[in-house]
Amino acid sequence: MVEICQRLFVGAAADFEESVIGQAGWWTVHACKEPYHRELLGYRGRGAPNDHPEYLWARRDKRLFLNLVDVEEPAYIAKEIVDEALAFTKEAIASGDRALIHCNQGESRAPSLGLLYLVSQTNVLPKTSLGIAEDEFRKVYPAYAPKGGMRGFIESHWAEYAK
Repeated sequence: MVEICQRLFVGAAADFEESVIGQAGWWTVHACKEPYHRELLGYRGRGAPNDHPEYLWARRDKRLFLNLVDVEEPAYIAKEIVDEALAFTKEAIASGDRALIHCNQGESRAPSLGLLYLVSQTNVLPKTSLGIAEDEFRKVYPAYAPKGGMRGFIESHWAEYAK
């Protein structure tokens, strides 16, 4: 788990399980469908039912459960999920509490959301280009290794988040 800016941490599921779960003063973005979103909604098939009101995400108090899979195709990354995660993180930081964004391994989904948060909500990273921002982000979070879906999503929406 790495603090990428004041009170904002990025990491893996193990960081949540070992350091955050049950602790006061933490907000958590579970940036992985497995097992968190699946267990919360209780679906057994390949995915949550498309017509479920919490298909994309579910919020319970200071926890946000995303139906986010780490895929190679950016078309499977719903912008609504990313925007909700960023808004939730902004709310967490504004509350004065700490926030953890985690995915299973802490390499793709969670750090990608962390990078987008830094670009859209702070002046920590340069906004001139995605490549330059990624180079700077890796100095803070060396494990950043986005799969094609997350990297493609960020690339196609860079101008919007970096404005």
